[in-house]
Amino acid sequence: MSFQGFRTKVNNYLSLVKFAHTIFALPFALLGFSLATIHHNGSLSWNLLGLVLLCMLFARNAAMSFNRWADRDIDGVNPRTAKREIPAHIIGQRSALAFCILNAVFFVLATWFINPLCFYLSPIALFVILGYSLTKRFTALSHFILGLGLALAPTGAYLAVTGSFDWIPVIISLSVLFWVSGFDIIYSLQDDDFDRSNHLRSIPVWLGRKKALNLSLLLHVFTALLLVAAGIQGNFKTIYWIGLAIFSLLLFYQHTIVKYNDLRRVNIAFFTLNGIASILFSIFAITDLLF
Repeated sequence: MSFQGFRTKVNNYLSLVKFAHTIFALPFALLGFSLATIHHNGSLSWNLLGLVLLCMLFARNAAMSFNRWADRDIDGVNPRTAKREIPAHIIGQRSALAFCILNAVFFVLATWFINPLCFYLSPIALFVILGYSLTKRFTALSHFILGLGLALAPTGAYLAVTGSFDWIPVIISLSVLFWVSGFDIIYSLQDDDFDRSNHLRSIPVWLGRKKALNLSLLLHVFTALLLVAAGIQGNFKTIYWIGLAIFSLLLFYQHTIVKYNDLRRVNIAFFTLNGIASILFSIFAITDLLF
């Protein structure tokens, strides 16, 4: 295989797993890791950080490739997703499934080198992040399963360092659950008509677009309140609160640009605003921990 062919193949798999969307959970994982390191461990372990990043990489690759494999038939008949790698025959079904299995094995193996608790919990994490892909076939609460999958990141990173639970990372994880669930509801508005005609479940299908957006807003209110609780519980200082203010403004701004009858800016709300919000908040929170 030529270098250009190898590069194209790598890009295809990066597209398959939507690698750019790592910006949603990764900053919160780094926040959980930093919180544990600074409050409990005291010294940074680069080896441990590398293992945590590998876990994030392998878990996301497994989850997204399984999602694309499980939804291959649905994606093929949905005009919005028909050009994805599997329905477009860019990546074969078996190749995508093999990629998923390989990354799942690597994920469990990486947890083995972290600590026993992370290793024992790794099958549960895989069950959540892989199981999400099947949920929209039988429940409108699939958005919350996705949120739970990403919410594992800060607590998982914290456990990697300490080997024990604490309230602050759990509260931050709950905020991630509500945050992700809220913006996934907004994103799912694009497929409302398709989901209805194909008997797929979602909050917009269940409640209607207007009520779905109201629920999304309520979930983001809960997100902000939980991060306030985390700030108080963790005795964070000024830099954290500035970061939370910016995060909240970006969070609520997306609700001003997406309307139930105007979805033109859904992708801006979904990817751009939430991605920037995640990165900025984590940078401010970690900086607060450091100084």
